[in-house]
Amino acid sequence: MNNPVMPYVSPLFPPPYYAVIFTNEQVEELEGYSKMAEEMERLAAQQKGYLGMDHARSEQGITVSYWKNEEDILAWKAVQEHSLAQQNGKNKWYSRYTVRVCRVEREYSWESNNAIDE
Repeated sequence: MNNPVMPYVSPLFPPPYYAVIFTNEQVEELEGYSKMAEEMERLAAQQKGYLGMDHARSEQGITVSYWKNEEDILAWKAVQEHSLAQQNGKNKWYSRYTVRVCRVEREYSWESNNAIDE
């Protein structure tokens, strides 16, 4: 499954770098959420130190964003539009969430030779 705008899984980055893991449970009424999420992804990609982002959603949502260092993560957290989106998340879209900031020391991957591009 290839998406020309956003790969299914972010490419590998040379460690060390940082991962911000945002896990959440959403409420049923999500009016405006998709537009906000797309805008935040676009805005994050413009920030210093941004490396990429991965998403998964079922009953629980998971977004992992990748950054060069902690200073860049803190700068992103302070961006006014991001702060507004966080407040809207608390007030409108999430019943709960957790944010974890991790330093990635090493990584590896595997891909089947039979991978299918769509």
